[in-house]
Amino acid sequence: MDEQQMVFGKMSPIARFIYESMPSYDSAGYVVFIITLLLSALVYKLGFAKSLKRSQNLVIFIFLFVGCLILTFLAFFLPIIEGLIVAALILIIYKIRLRNEKKQNATS
Repeated sequence: MDEQQMVFGKMSPIARFIYESMPSYDSAGYVVFIITLLLSALVYKLGFAKSLKRSQNLVIFIFLFVGCLILTFLAFFLPIIEGLIVAALILIIYKIRLRNEKKQNATS
C-alpha cells in the first residue's frame, strides 16, 4: 500500500472525493476551505444570527473566516463538512416548520 492510498483511506468521504476529483491538490484544499466557510456561514445565519450592525457582522465574519481556516485542517480527516451539512439541514427544517406554524397561527 503506497503512502497516497494510505492517506486517502484515512480522509473523510467528502474531502477524499474532492481531492480525487480536482485537478491539483492545491485547488482541492481551497475548495474544501470554501465549502467549510460557506456551510459555516449558512449554519450561523440559520441558527445564531441576530440583526446586528454592519461593523458587528463584519467582526463576526472575520472570526468565522479565521475559525474556518482551522476547521479546514480538521476537515481532511474528520467529518467536519458532513457535520455542517447535517446541521444546515436540521436548521432548514426547523425554519420551515417555524414559518408554517407562524402562518397557521396568523390565519386562525
